[in-house]
Amino acid sequence: MIISTTHTIEGRRIVEHLGVVAGEAIMGANIFRDFFAGIRDIVGGRAGSYEQVLRKGRDQATAEMVAEAEARGANAIVGVDLDYTTLGASESMIMVALSGTAVKLE
Repeated sequence: MIISTTHTIEGRRIVEHLGVVAGEAIMGANIFRDFFAGIRDIVGGRAGSYEQVLRKGRDQATAEMVAEAEARGANAIVGVDLDYTTLGASESMIMVALSGTAVKLE
């Protein structure tokens, strides 16, 4: 499956648009991860545990989007948009959402 943020694929012609496809992943933020990320913010450095959660969420959302596109007979997804947001009263959940247009390429 070709996945692109652009609306065209260089050297390929879109022969059919199959509709919007999407994938979402929602993960809970762990209190210990929050604590250690806070310490890292104070002393500097990267919050590796959060990066892993975001990467896992992105992978899950991508897989869901690809599965939906494959079910429609697509061989590519164009115009992909990726968003991250927090949810819940205490913003204790992280949501990763992707959407794009499933297409058939020549």
